[in-house]
Amino acid sequence: MEFFSEAAQFYREGKWGMHLISLCLISAIVIIIERIKVLWLDCAENKHSLLSGLNQHIMRGDTQAAVRWLSSQRQGPIARILRAGLLKAHRPDKEIQAALDQASLGEVPKIEARTGYLAVLSNASTLAALLGTISGLIATFKSVSGEGMDAAAKAKVLSEGISEAMHCTAYGLGCAVLILLIYAVIQAKTQHIIEAINESVVAEINFVLSNRAAKQEGAQAVV
Repeated sequence: MEFFSEAAQFYREGKWGMHLISLCLISAIVIIIERIKVLWLDCAENKHSLLSGLNQHIMRGDTQAAVRWLSSQRQGPIARILRAGLLKAHRPDKEIQAALDQASLGEVPKIEARTGYLAVLSNASTLAALLGTISGLIATFKSVSGEGMDAAAKAKVLSEGISEAMHCTAYGLGCAVLILLIYAVIQAKTQHIIEAINESVVAEINFVLSNRAAKQEGAQAVV
């Protein structure tokens, strides 16, 4: 209970600058929660398991079974993109590539969405802290140069101004560092998922081309 009382006192001493910083922090928290849902829950797929199962069906020459198998798996971006390519497996290579590219263009923006706002909010939190600091320093200088104020009143205003400046600085920089660290983690996860998508697309194309080459060799051997 004492902790919350001290936290509330800390917040009050920072005055209006704390509200701007808190707005940045709350906005960042909303984006972070949404990104965690998308990247860690909606995109939770086992790439190696998907590619292994897909390869088994394609090497047997049963593309339709591969499509059905992918449809039965957890539907994340990789599964949806691979399925889009398999639906064109009987078409020329360029059409398969075009289908995979189109599906990727539909999935990648969802993975990258709103992550960049966290860097902006981190900078905004720092600038809001600077604004609050300057406000406190202005109040401090006014108290020093103020006329008609006794020493006790000047000391009180001076103390409040310095307190406002320091509290805004501490709170704003703390929020900025926290947001920036989480942004780095989310950005790394985003890149990991995109790299997995690119690897899966290349692997599927290789599976299909290898299967076609094997069929052609078999047909030539029979002839």
